[in-house]
Amino acid sequence: MRFLSAADIAQAVPMSAAIDAVAQAFGMLARGEADIPLRTAITTPAQAATTFFMPGRLGGENPALGIKTVSVFPHNVYRAEPTIYALVTLFDPASGRPIAVLDGTYLTALRTGAASGVATRLLAREDVRTLVVFGAGAQALPQLQAVLAVRPSINNVWIVNRTRDRATLLAARLRGEGFRGDIRIATDPTMPLAEADVVCTATSSPNPLFAADLIRPGTHINAVGAYRPDMAELPPDLVARSRVVVDQRHAAWSEAGDLIQARAAGLIDEQHVIAELGDLVNGTVPGRTTADQITLFKSVGNAVQDLAVAALTLAQATALGLGVEVTI
Repeated sequence: MRFLSAADIAQAVPMSAAIDAVAQAFGMLARGEADIPLRTAITTPAQAATTFFMPGRLGGENPALGIKTVSVFPHNVYRAEPTIYALVTLFDPASGRPIAVLDGTYLTALRTGAASGVATRLLAREDVRTLVVFGAGAQALPQLQAVLAVRPSINNVWIVNRTRDRATLLAARLRGEGFRGDIRIATDPTMPLAEADVVCTATSSPNPLFAADLIRPGTHINAVGAYRPDMAELPPDLVARSRVVVDQRHAAWSEAGDLIQARAAGLIDEQHVIAELGDLVNGTVPGRTTADQITLFKSVGNAVQDLAVAALTLAQATALGLGVEVTI
């Protein structure tokens, strides 16, 4: 079997290719061509941490079979460690033979960004100019990369983060990626959101990051940080005002605190979610229908993303001779 590092994945699959692979996978999910059980979560209360086990199978012309194990340990930030560690294991869908193990930490960030790229391509206005990202952790740069890949018209980026040092580092990394627009840093959301056309929230905050009335009409939001019912990056009244798309309905209503809390407040019901992302990919449900709509893509993460990007990585890495072959 082949072992692939973060560097191998980065060399094999650029963001643009990951976006296309994830779009195809969500389309398959919506068409019933994937088997994705609700993930199993195991908590570690002493660390306020959760480990997820996410199995899945993709059908179609390029089948894939595998499981991702991902641990989210928020307190690692105080130990100068990544807050997310993960592995993805792929199996031969014809025989069940293990064929690859991939660094899931980088792959998680890549595929999460790619999903926001798909959603932004289908929901954001074409004339967007200003992107605001909340958070400066591992998920932030891929969110920026993905949105900029599908909306090159963006020339202003705001980074909103509690600590300036991490935001400054993120800004430097974005510059290193070749972005030549204006980058500004803030600890308060008021000024950034007064200009925002696209907003990405990628934090571990248990409480809403800003007031609903700060969001302008016509804004598109990618909310990817809250992954438990007791977490919510967005205020319930903003969710109620938005045209909402999710990665998968069953998972979203089981895990997405942004939606669950808005429903508990009596502001929405399950019909408020207009579609899964794959429905937009397949063209069975329209995305944005007016320029002044607030559109929201709420993601809790789905194994189809991991399988699609991992399978593409394995194919490309094999062709390029990347990784290490091990006999077990």
